[in-house]
Amino acid sequence: MSGGQVQFRKVSVPPHRYTPLKKAWMDIYTPIYEQMKIDIRMNLKDCRGSFVLSYEENLDGYRDHAKTRKVELKTRADTPDISNLQKCADFVHAFTLGFDIPDAIALLRLDDLYVDSFEIKDVKTLRGEHLSRAIGRLAGKGGKTKFAIENSTRTRIVIADTKIHILGSFLNIKVARDSLCSLILGSPAGKVYSKLRAVSARMAEKF
Repeated sequence: MSGGQVQFRKVSVPPHRYTPLKKAWMDIYTPIYEQMKIDIRMNLKDCRGSFVLSYEENLDGYRDHAKTRKVELKTRADTPDISNLQKCADFVHAFTLGFDIPDAIALLRLDDLYVDSFEIKDVKTLRGEHLSRAIGRLAGKGGKTKFAIENSTRTRIVIADTKIHILGSFLNIKVARDSLCSLILGSPAGKVYSKLRAVSARMAEKF
């Protein structure tokens, strides 16, 4: 493990993900601490001071320089691979973006998964009702369109207002992103579905 040198990572937690993180803390903590052999704690700092959300006394030695809420990760003497640290940081980051634990945890187990993020304005400048309609097209009625893209491309998608996050392999993310961009640009969902089916068929033949 990196010649015995302790390595650190910090992951910022946006305010709207603070409560979900507290509720899911043990589901996040357990695989990181017990399986990946990485120490984890959360420092909370606000106008009332700071306190530590942690389940191990040996984490008390951490120094808190955080001005915002952050999850802190560090390697241990028994960490089997230094790459575990980055995997754990990616896992926590995916959760803070809005991915469910069962989806985000795949980042700990598989090496070829990534999270790609972009904003609607990166594709097309939209405002007001036009922006609202574009967001609606991405999700579809009852989330139907989003689910269809996820299932066809074997990805997971989070639509957070005007930001879009995609979890999957490099190739699958590209296919999902192309579909989402087509919807943003105004393509009908039916046309996007047809193209998705064709691409999925080609991918199935290839692999």
